[in-house]
Amino acid sequence: MSKARVLVADDNQAMLEIVASTLAPDFDIVAAVHNGQEALDAAAQLDPDVIVLDISMPVLDGIKAASRLREGNADAKIVFLTANRDAQTCQVASETGALGYVTKMRLRPDLVRATKLALVGRRFVSPDVE
Repeated sequence: MSKARVLVADDNQAMLEIVASTLAPDFDIVAAVHNGQEALDAAAQLDPDVIVLDISMPVLDGIKAASRLREGNADAKIVFLTANRDAQTCQVASETGALGYVTKMRLRPDLVRATKLALVGRRFVSPDVE
């Protein structure tokens, strides 16, 4: 069986590399981009199954990118990966239709699980969200 296709967006190159290496054993990383606009462009071309989005990015932040993906009827599931542990931000992220909210402090224990759950339509929020 082929691996699910994942697009990753984060403005920090080191973080992109960590995310890709964390996900690569279980998923096919189709692209790693540096902002929300690049994520929109790559999603249109590559049709990923899941998009992992940072919230704080230049050009177009993750929340706006997720909203535009939904407006464009993109089928990809969305998982946010963010340093923000605030429950209110988590709620705003959820309102975009995202199924996952993973904090960067819990990247290694939570991201693969959140991505797998998103693929089957289930929600996941890191337990350290306050």
